[in-house]
Amino acid sequence: MEFPLKPADDQLALIRRGIEQIVPEDELHKKLERSVKTGKPLRVKYGIDPTGIDVHLGHTVPLRKLRLFQELGHQAVLIIGNYTALVGDPSGRDQTRARLTVEQVEANAVDYLKQISRIIDIEKAEVTHNGDWFKRNSFLDVMSLMSKITVQRMLERDDFTKRIKKGEPIYLHECLYPLMQGQDSVEIRADVELGGSEQLFNLMRGRDLQQEAGQEPQICITLPILRGLDGTRRMGKSLGNYIGVGESAYDQFAKTMSVPDDLMREWFELLTDRSESDIATLLLQPMAAKKQLGKDIAAYYHGAPAAIEAEAEWTKRFSEREDPTDIQEVALPATEINEGKIRAVELLVLLGLVKTKNEARRAIDGGGVTIGAEREKITDPNAQIAVYDGMIVRFGKRRVVKVKL
Repeated sequence: MEFPLKPADDQLALIRRGIEQIVPEDELHKKLERSVKTGKPLRVKYGIDPTGIDVHLGHTVPLRKLRLFQELGHQAVLIIGNYTALVGDPSGRDQTRARLTVEQVEANAVDYLKQISRIIDIEKAEVTHNGDWFKRNSFLDVMSLMSKITVQRMLERDDFTKRIKKGEPIYLHECLYPLMQGQDSVEIRADVELGGSEQLFNLMRGRDLQQEAGQEPQICITLPILRGLDGTRRMGKSLGNYIGVGESAYDQFAKTMSVPDDLMREWFELLTDRSESDIATLLLQPMAAKKQLGKDIAAYYHGAPAAIEAEAEWTKRFSEREDPTDIQEVALPATEINEGKIRAVELLVLLGLVKTKNEARRAIDGGGVTIGAEREKITDPNAQIAVYDGMIVRFGKRRVVKVKL
C-alpha cells in the first residue's frame, strides 16, 4: 500500500471529525507521527457481528471512519464476529439479547461483506472471522480469559448497573463478550479500534489484554450512535427504523425524506463528507436540505444518476401524486373472485400488500387504501370491490400494485 506523506496533525484533524472520544488522544498522535516517520501503516480494527441480514446506515458511521483511515494509507482490519454474535453484545442493552444459532449467524454473514464493500475498499482490507481463533480454545483457555477481569469491574458498566437497579437478569455468558472483543485486538495486534459510543468499555478491554500480552495498547475511538427514522431511538434492525445499504436508491431517498427535520444535521455530519459551513447553508431551507441529504445517501451507494432518478420518482409519486413508473403486477386467482368482486380485506391479502386480514382492516380504517385512476378511497373493510385487469391498488405511500386477472 502506498503510504501518503500527510503530516500527523493533518491526519488527526480529519480523524476528529464526527467522533466522540479518542482514548488517549496523545498516544494516537504519537502513533501517527511514528507511522509517518517509518512509513508503516497503523492497523485499524473494526468488528461487526452478523446478528441480522442487513447492514444499515448506523453501521456505516464507524465504517466510514475506517474508510478514512484507508484513504490516509493505514491498514483496515475488519473482523466478522461470528463467535461474538453467538454471545451477543450487552452494550447499550437493558435486557439480554436473544441467542442466535450457529446456522442463523452463518446465514446472516453471507451477504455482509458484499454490503460492507459499498463503504470500504474490501480488496485492500484484512478480513477475518473471530471464530478462527475462538474455535481453537479449550475450556482452560476460556477460564484463563475470564481471569483477566473481576466481577466488580464488569458490574461497573452502565448497562449492567441499570439492569441491577431494575431487577433485570445478567447472564454469565454476557460477561464474556467484552473479553472476547478485547482478545480480538490481541489476535490481530490492533493499533486503533473503532466503535460506537456505548462500546468504550469493550474497547478498553482490548487495551488491558494487549498490555498483559506484552503488546502496545490500542487507541479507542468512539463515534456517535446514529438515530433512526423515528428521530429518537438508535437505528436498528429490530426496531425497523433503519435504511439498509443494500436498499434501492429510491427506497433510500424516500425513507430519508420521512425523517424529522431535527435529525438532518446529525445525518449530514455522520453520513456525508460535507463541510460544516455547507451543512449550515443547506439547513436554511429544510425541504431542499432533506432532498439533498437523500440524494447524497443514494448517490454514495448507487451513483449520482441513480440518486437523481430517485428524486424524480419521489417527486412524481408524492408531489405530483402520480403512480410509480414501474408497477408490480400481481395475479388474482379466479377462484377468489365472485361475480367480478372480492372483499376488500381479502384483496389486500391476496395482492401481498398485507399479511393478515386484521392488518388489512387497520389500513382501511386508517384511510390508507385507494384504488383506480381516480384514487377512490376504500373505507369499509368488508366492501365488495369490483376488480378488473390492470386495476391499481395503493396501500400507504410506498406500496402500489397492479391487478392481473
